[in-house]
Amino acid sequence: MSDDFAHGTGREFTHDPVMKDEIVDALHDVPSGVVLDATLGGGGHSEAILEDREDLSVLGLDRDGDALFAAAARLERFGHRVITRRCRFDELDTAMAEHDIAELSGALFDLGVSSPQLDRADRGFSYRHEGPLDMRMDADAPWSADDVVNGYHADELTRIIREYGDERFARRIAAAIVAARPIESTTELAAVVTHAIPAAARRTGGHPAKRTFQAIRIEVNGELDALPRALDRAIDALAEGGRLAVLAYHSGEDRIVKDRIRAAATGGCACPPELPCVCGAVQTVRVVRGVPKRPSDAEQAANRRAASARLRVAEKIAPQTRGAS
Repeated sequence: MSDDFAHGTGREFTHDPVMKDEIVDALHDVPSGVVLDATLGGGGHSEAILEDREDLSVLGLDRDGDALFAAAARLERFGHRVITRRCRFDELDTAMAEHDIAELSGALFDLGVSSPQLDRADRGFSYRHEGPLDMRMDADAPWSADDVVNGYHADELTRIIREYGDERFARRIAAAIVAARPIESTTELAAVVTHAIPAAARRTGGHPAKRTFQAIRIEVNGELDALPRALDRAIDALAEGGRLAVLAYHSGEDRIVKDRIRAAATGGCACPPELPCVCGAVQTVRVVRGVPKRPSDAEQAANRRAASARLRVAEKIAPQTRGAS
């Protein structure tokens, strides 16, 4: 067990892993070796993977020191089968090299924010609890939600709220935020956003500030910027027969996941789909499921934060030129 989790505070970080059984099933038949848990969180998915296969070990990455501290305690009984490192998931090459890991048997990405981060008011992720405008997954990062909320031009705010939050009232919300500055807390921000949305639109779709908070969180942490690179590197590192499993929670994440899996599955082929490939594109994965799997009705009822999850899985194959006989 690595000591990289020592940055954690030891405060409670309970993790109820989304689609745990589906993740275990997706990785059940991978080759023996190391599975990358690129978003370790509280270690719930890794625990299930390690329990399922005694010939697998886990390299767990996370930016959150509290998450690493909690995961280390949860996974301590697995001893040397667990290595943790505090870093962003697009630094997986460095983490692998530091621990002499040449290839991966599997790679798991559970994207978005975890329940403990949302539930702790002092982290500033929640629109329901009074807290600072923070939203940093890495508490040591210099950039926070305060810089976005109180520093961005209205046009930039509009862009991120629209692109990262799928919010149709992005321009109205951005203008309201700028007019209300300085905004000092999460509840103050939530109230500004709520009042900027027409009353009729507030009655459906959950809390009115949900999409805006999601967008600001993604911007603060550079989540979508790092994701394509991380997925490509994980696919490259997989051994033949290894699998990539990704849980996405909103359309922006899922579009990127679908795009990077498709790129590996087609080799970037641009030939008309009704004709044989003649461009020499090389396929490196096969798509295990053409349509993303969703949580069961029972899981969605028990855990409302699982409701939007979409699981995509791809399997590494020997490089194959498309169109070859």
